[in-house]
Amino acid sequence: MTRDFFIPLPITTLALGATLHRFSQAPPERVTVEGPALDVMTDLRTVPAVTVDPGATIDEANARMIRNRVRSLFVTDGQDLVLGLVTATDILGEKPVQAMQTRSVARRDVLVSEVMTPRELLEVIELDDVRGAKVGHVLATLERSGRQHAMVVEVYEPSYADKLRPAPQPRPRHSVCGLFSLTQIARQLGVQLQTTEIAATFAQVEAQLAH
Repeated sequence: MTRDFFIPLPITTLALGATLHRFSQAPPERVTVEGPALDVMTDLRTVPAVTVDPGATIDEANARMIRNRVRSLFVTDGQDLVLGLVTATDILGEKPVQAMQTRSVARRDVLVSEVMTPRELLEVIELDDVRGAKVGHVLATLERSGRQHAMVVEVYEPSYADKLRPAPQPRPRHSVCGLFSLTQIARQLGVQLQTTEIAATFAQVEAQLAH
């Protein structure tokens, strides 16, 4: 259904120096693919973002996810600059094993920085594109990227003073203001997911929505 009726939204990569919007209104419990995309976005302008330090262990990160009932954490430094994103799949999948083999350490010593997706690889959607989009557009975007999460950013253009500085010209600043999660979208659509494998997850969503 998503690949036939909805066009994926434009995506780019998260800008260097991107910050988190600090301090959702609860989204509607049930939505349809024709509903507003904003109804399935976790709005970081109205709820605190759940973060973790890159030097934390994956066990500490997993405990924080469980405590906050989330499946992903923003990895930030002391100034709220976004360094990456770590998900439950990162922690429970093959990445920790690879890190253990690379450094010859026990699982309890594997760090968030070793399994997270770094900032430069994070694909983001601009808030202006989300405002006019539907839930189906978000699903199509996640499916095309092969990911279960997507960040939403507000773009702040460089100031006049910034533009007067010598090259290289500064890029527009990103402020992460939202997050899309396939798990949350499926729940709001009333879809029961039975797998964490990406392709199979989308197949389940499309199969149940077709009924």
